[in-house]
Amino acid sequence: MHNSKLCFRLFTLGCKVNQYETEVVRTALLQHGYIEADENIIADLIIVNTCTVTAESEAKSRKVIRKLVGKNPGAKIVVMGCAATHHPDSFHRISGVSQIITDKEQIPEFLRQLGLTKFPTGIDSFGERHRAFIKIQDGCRVGCAYCIIPKVRPTLRSRAIGDVLTEIQTLVRNGYREIVLTGIHLGHYGIDCPDKTNLPELVRRIVELPDTFRLRLSSLEAVEVSDELINLMVQYPDRICPHLHLSMQSGSDAILRRMKRRWLSEPFVRRCEEILSQFDRLALTTDVIVGFPGETAEQFNETCRIVEHLRFSKVHVFRFSPRQGTEAEALPNRISPLEQKHRSEILTALSGKLRSDFAASLIGCRETVLLETKTSGTSGRYFDVRLDQSSIPGSLVTVQIEHTECNRECKKSVTHFAKICFDRA
Repeated sequence: MHNSKLCFRLFTLGCKVNQYETEVVRTALLQHGYIEADENIIADLIIVNTCTVTAESEAKSRKVIRKLVGKNPGAKIVVMGCAATHHPDSFHRISGVSQIITDKEQIPEFLRQLGLTKFPTGIDSFGERHRAFIKIQDGCRVGCAYCIIPKVRPTLRSRAIGDVLTEIQTLVRNGYREIVLTGIHLGHYGIDCPDKTNLPELVRRIVELPDTFRLRLSSLEAVEVSDELINLMVQYPDRICPHLHLSMQSGSDAILRRMKRRWLSEPFVRRCEEILSQFDRLALTTDVIVGFPGETAEQFNETCRIVEHLRFSKVHVFRFSPRQGTEAEALPNRISPLEQKHRSEILTALSGKLRSDFAASLIGCRETVLLETKTSGTSGRYFDVRLDQSSIPGSLVTVQIEHTECNRECKKSVTHFAKICFDRA
């Protein structure tokens, strides 16, 4: 079936893990002679990696597929990912869909059907980006009331340290200067392993590599951030980004219990305070769900008070959306869409003020920036930075922050303006 003239296109919806898994498929196809088609070419093979974290993301997946069917008549259209696992029938009903992969463990067999003889153990590129995501862990069994993911990714799997190190070194050789460690539940890395493998041990091995790059950790639970991990961040400030994303979801203990979160507000706040005390202006970001069923105005205010107390550098605000198949779907006392919108606006405004204040505190400081264009990039603390002169995209440069600007309403975007101090290789 396979020949070197077959063209393919890949589409990804959803999280960093999905993006990584798509890159593995891309790597496999390219290694076996397939050609990646641009938007103006009708592809022979189209693979869509879907998302099911919300009903809206699943609907968007179906919309993308229908559009692709119309624009690529005769193409083999394959659907994979979490939505394909959760609701395969909804994709079977779309005329033009050729195959649905309901379990990612079926992907190697699917590729063998295309004539591929070897499935890669990792990736050597990450599209046209200058940072690369690496999946080190899969699966979650926590079972928060609002989340469908444990039902579609229930099996815990951690990758071997040696495989992760090899993949990082390959990516760095190919020009990637920021590596982002990601997983479905990153803090559970290693708990399924028979030895003493854990996240701090993996991070230690990574930062000891001789190559020039920096490391960023994606979302973690605050109480899973061990003293050993913090010590590594303190010991290697030029190698590990001074940024942690610690999921909070609510500051109200009553709501956290309804959410079936494992930790209440007091241990979360205490651990965040302990972490912040070890750094000079660590960027701490978080997620919050507003309008969860039964959330009173006072319970929402409890969340706002904790956000202000911990002075997060950014808060990702989500309005509660009932997900079919979760416990939260059946909870009573729904909050009206209008009230959800009102609370979201309040918390977003607070987040914008805190982000602006944090950005201003960095004026005069030196930051390491990964350049994504000749004159702009992302700092280690996860701020957009614009430079006073051009340099090489994909490189790490040290800059001095001169001033900041935020958007008109000061809600989301804050940009640093900086001058280059000296280039790094």
